[in-house]
Amino acid sequence: MRVRQALTCTAALALLAAPLLLAQGRMAAPAGQPPAQTPAPAEANRIVAGGGITVPGWMGVLDPKDAAAGQVVGNAKLAPEGTGMRVTTGPAITYWNPANKATGDYTVKATFNEPKFQNLNDHPHPYGIVIAGNDLGTDKASYLYCAAYGNGTYIVRGFGPAPFQMGKRAEDPAVNKAAGVGQPVTQTIAMTVKGNQVSCSINNKVVATYDRSALVTEGKLKSTDGVYGIRFAHNTDATVKDFKKSQAQ
Repeated sequence: MRVRQALTCTAALALLAAPLLLAQGRMAAPAGQPPAQTPAPAEANRIVAGGGITVPGWMGVLDPKDAAAGQVVGNAKLAPEGTGMRVTTGPAITYWNPANKATGDYTVKATFNEPKFQNLNDHPHPYGIVIAGNDLGTDKASYLYCAAYGNGTYIVRGFGPAPFQMGKRAEDPAVNKAAGVGQPVTQTIAMTVKGNQVSCSINNKVVATYDRSALVTEGKLKSTDGVYGIRFAHNTDATVKDFKKSQAQ
């Protein structure tokens, strides 16, 4: 009787352990089933040679998690290039000039060009426009951003001061796709505040619109008035041109 109970317990433990062993790659998958896939390790932040900020008047701040991990603003690079700027990261970072402030109804727009899609990363990373920045560089920072990926998708997210998302990452035909890894891709991104609405446009098409009340609330924005700038995810390289604010149309 005891032998039968012991065998039963052993069999049960084997059944429970099998999925874990398969996931760890320590046990062969049954015939006819594909082997378990081991999750890819997280992509580490690069340290950009000659990093720092050399565009006059501009400042930068890392995401709290990167700062807590010991990353510094000098691990990414913001530099003049032609009539615009070039950003190379490093850790994810937000850049702004404190003199650039927008109030009331306005549009902030810029054209981003990734000369070689994914040249610093193993999967697409986004970049885009920041608006409504308040208390930037402090632990009470709040701002909103819309960013595009070179694979045809975009996100709208922010900090308030904890990170928040306005919906999930989404695909839209307006967002340009690179022809392949190492190929160029360009996105013109704009964020507009008009009346009681806030919208993001990519390549001259509105891809997302929100009521102001959904954004100016506890845990999100303090106001839609504030500093505007640009944001780049980690391990990304792109130029920024025609960065400007105008009256919302």
